[in-house]
Amino acid sequence: MLTFPSLTAAADAHALKGFAVCLGNFDGVHLGHQALFQAAAALGPGGVVTFDPHPGKVLQPELAPRLIATPQRKLELLEKAGVVACVVQPFTRDFARTTPQAFEALLFDALGVKAVVVGADFTYGTKRSGSVETLRSAAQARGAHVAIVTPVSIEGVVVSSTKVREYVLEGRVEAAARLLGRPFDLEGVVVTGAQRGRTIGFPTANVDSLNELRPAAGVYAVSVTLPGGAVHGGACNLGVKPTFEGQNVTIECNLFDFSGDLYGQKLRVAFLERLRAEQRFSGLEALKAQIERDVVAARAVINRGRG
Repeated sequence: MLTFPSLTAAADAHALKGFAVCLGNFDGVHLGHQALFQAAAALGPGGVVTFDPHPGKVLQPELAPRLIATPQRKLELLEKAGVVACVVQPFTRDFARTTPQAFEALLFDALGVKAVVVGADFTYGTKRSGSVETLRSAAQARGAHVAIVTPVSIEGVVVSSTKVREYVLEGRVEAAARLLGRPFDLEGVVVTGAQRGRTIGFPTANVDSLNELRPAAGVYAVSVTLPGGAVHGGACNLGVKPTFEGQNVTIECNLFDFSGDLYGQKLRVAFLERLRAEQRFSGLEALKAQIERDVVAARAVINRGRG
């Protein structure tokens, strides 16, 4: 996937001339976003114009959402979804003051796109004063086309980044996966922890993640991707470890059928199912007995997914 650092850079390279371009933030690259990409691909080479940081972090930082995916992960997911070219436009307060007319000129005149694909509630330009109707008028005046994609619903739930975040924060990772079209995941580097797991027979990888969005505290069945692509099932505890009077949230994964040193390596942890809430135990023996049950439950979830 060709990636450009701004609309100007893409225009200078004539990168999207004749493209069908989707506009949006695309946080999570969920099934609703993928419907846009599919519609674009039916009209011509499919491109995306997205923004970094998320506009909410610039305009209303106190209300800005926790992002489902890191910027790099979003690019990976866009490419996997079949996007051919992506413009990552820096979102600043100056850019936020771009008029609808100026933005239309960037798209249709400077970039030369032949079609734009958006959702029915799409807005653009300063104070969100541009609408689907004004975008369509601007396109028609230039011989271009605007396609409107209706929202995607899964089991009666409209797919949205907001709904995905809600499910993840509640620990309902299976529900989030139905909207994403894949399990929710996060990435991080393995760092040294307290190493208590080794003492009770369940060594864990302590994952230090930069992902903003984390599932609710608890124990999860997970799928962990190692550098090089090897995948291992596992059980993951996310929380403060109240049995040990913990204060900081940690992400600790026990990888099944794996032995080796992972310190300093980057892992991707996909959350398959929440097994239980985090809880305090009376001592190490009670904790160890529960971990044994968690491992059995996590293996059952993983084996079910392979069946």
